[in-house]
Amino acid sequence: MQNTINFKQVEKNARIRDFEMEDEKFKQDHNEISKDELEKAMEIMTKATGKEIYIGTKRSTHSRVRFAQFMQSNLGFLRKNKYLTAREKSFFLDITPLIAFDSNCIVVDITVKNPVPMNISQIAEFLGTDRSNMSKIINSLKRKGLLFKGESGLENNNAKAYAIFINPHIIYTGDKDNVNRALQVMFHKAMKMKILKDLPDKLF
Repeated sequence: MQNTINFKQVEKNARIRDFEMEDEKFKQDHNEISKDELEKAMEIMTKATGKEIYIGTKRSTHSRVRFAQFMQSNLGFLRKNKYLTAREKSFFLDITPLIAFDSNCIVVDITVKNPVPMNISQIAEFLGTDRSNMSKIINSLKRKGLLFKGESGLENNNAKAYAIFINPHIIYTGDKDNVNRALQVMFHKAMKMKILKDLPDKLF
């Protein structure tokens, strides 16, 4: 006698298994509390308060921690190609505490809502060197496509003041999957340069 397959029953059983697996995963993610239990609790809270209840998670204690992401593979590639001098490598390491979130601009204070760009004299003072020496390093890194200088007024000695931005393919303080559009424009041309176009990790 030939066996017949009840496809409707097979499909129904598969849906039940999927539901059970989904419910089990939900319980694992919510300390063994089922979806039904959570929904009932929310209904009770809604009745008690007269307001619609939403569930959220407490912000992580680490969410306010500021950090810069070094692009390891890219830095390794530049080292292998002898692209940076020792002083230029030191510059990137020493300047890290001043890189503003998302904009990647070197600023006076990274903790304020609207950070102010540091000019070359201020950067030199922070790093314990003179303006002339600092200007040479910054101009060298600009020629190499690793920094961008945007004119921002005048310094105290009437020299042009510049806002300095770091190429996010070296260090980035924002979301690597959503790089600041202004940075993409600033470094679009630089990323076509001989060495930089071959960097192993590209953000745009």
